[in-house]
Amino acid sequence: MSRFQDAVLRTVARIPEGKVTSYGAVAAMAGQPRAARGVGWILNRLKPGTDLPWWRVVNREGGLSTLKLPTGAGPLQRARLEQEGVRFDSEGRVSEDRFWWRPDRD
Repeated sequence: MSRFQDAVLRTVARIPEGKVTSYGAVAAMAGQPRAARGVGWILNRLKPGTDLPWWRVVNREGGLSTLKLPTGAGPLQRARLEQEGVRFDSEGRVSEDRFWWRPDRD
């Protein structure tokens, strides 16, 4: 496992319940601010049933990911976030600031 991959997994594990952050923010916190796609690549390869909270990572606009695994990740991601109290706007995005995780503030 690369250092970057390890840092991504550690960062995602830190995202608190009821909060989201973007692929780019995870990349920056993992030491590679221009590697948002790399974060997506890493999360896309997680084994089904992982306890890593991948569903808390959204795109920079607050939209749901398009992860291929697990099957049906979009609806599953939204359902998991809603179970944690995260709310979506009429366009299906997490837009309220209170749901965004910023380690320097939380």
